[in-house]
Amino acid sequence: MELNTSVFYNGLEKLGISLSEEQINQFLKYYEMLVEKNKVMNLTAITEFEEVVVKHFLDSISIGKYYDMEKAGTLIDVGTGAGFPGIPLKIAYPNLKIILLDSLNKRVKFLAEVCEELGLQNVELIHGRAEDFGVNVNYREKYNICVSRAVANLSTLSEYCLPFVKVGGYFISYKSGNVEEELLSSKNALRILGAELEKVETFMLPDTDIGRSFVFIKKTKNMAKKYPRKAGLPSKEPL
Repeated sequence: MELNTSVFYNGLEKLGISLSEEQINQFLKYYEMLVEKNKVMNLTAITEFEEVVVKHFLDSISIGKYYDMEKAGTLIDVGTGAGFPGIPLKIAYPNLKIILLDSLNKRVKFLAEVCEELGLQNVELIHGRAEDFGVNVNYREKYNICVSRAVANLSTLSEYCLPFVKVGGYFISYKSGNVEEELLSSKNALRILGAELEKVETFMLPDTDIGRSFVFIKKTKNMAKKYPRKAGLPSKEPL
């Protein structure tokens, strides 16, 4: 399959991120596997190469413009789905130790195939719910960074994601467009969960009119043991 990579290179340049030829080839292989597997299971509604590059690959790694991912160390991606943003981050920043968590076993199996095919080391794949693993002592408050592109309000996402973050670490939420309203409604949740909003970075995806926001939430103290609440409650009754 002959793919036009110029969109990728242009986007990388605009983000100030440089990748080796080997890394680009890993992304291309990932794309091929994604499209092939998408024929038999629902991984993404976006399958055109240039769209996948911009809306999945560049979007996932654009965090590197606002945070030094070389120093991130450990990172957990909650609700990773087809592997976004975790797999692109692992390709772009191979030194990261990454945990990919998803509630659907079929997706986790696909990601295991991707990691094997791409030769990605230091990736742990977990099939399960954030509410269950957030109370597990092996995962609770263990990671420097938690990221999520999952679609949920910030209060709910914070309860899913902050349990994994070490004190002093960050939950960084990938959001689209304007987040003012969500920020206001999440203030109480962040206070209860021992965290605070540090900053919001807003930008446009390269060569598009698609607005994105990174919400940086810093964990300031250990979380009360009763959080996260049992499955379903964080989304039904946000804090």
